Amino acid sequence: METSFGDMKVSMGDCDLHATDVDLVDRVTGGDREAFAFLLSKYRDYVAGIVARHIPTEDVAETVHNVFVRAYLSLGKFRASGEFRHWLASIAVRTCYDYWRERYRRREIPMASLTEGHREWIETILSEQSTEGYSESPYQEEGLELLNWALGMLSPEDRMVLELVYLQENSIREAAALLGWSTANVKIRSFRARRKLQSLLSREINRGGKK
Repeated sequence: METSFGDMKVSMGDCDLHATDVDLVDRVTGGDREAFAFLLSKYRDYVAGIVARHIPTEDVAETVHNVFVRAYLSLGKFRASGEFRHWLASIAVRTCYDYWRERYRRREIPMASLTEGHREWIETILSEQSTEGYSESPYQEEGLELLNWALGMLSPEDRMVLELVYLQENSIREAAALLGWSTANVKIRSFRARRKLQSLLSREINRGGKK
């Protein structure tokens, strides 16, 4: 079995299948670049799952590749006392964050006209104290379309913290660890970002009702 990563192409039989993540990291940082193929093979689907929750489908593969490039170049910063899986997840989240930062610098986000279904979905979301009922809405598909548009109107920082805390239900502490921010920063930003999103959606309801 072979796995390629950039110019790396190795046989999976060339390395100990029972090696731990820490062992493999030590091998890579010690000069054995081929050992990284095991980490890539082991965590590719895991990283793809994280990326797919934040990035448009057409850009997932490229973003996953970027995550592993960053991980490879940053292996020297990995601490054996930590969990490699979580360390890799934080790189994946930050790579998604950088994706949106770059996208927003050159963004062209069209204003979508709201259907009655959109407005009903927004009213449901705005009336909830949390995201309960989000997946049960009869207008879930239209709601997702509008939610993606609304998130696109926020800053990359606001978008990521809302997705992590409210849509993916990470705790403040977990989101802070993934983003590399302080818990205080995440708590304040998540509160303010939710209010911005509510304000944005409320304006669309009012504007749509006057058409």
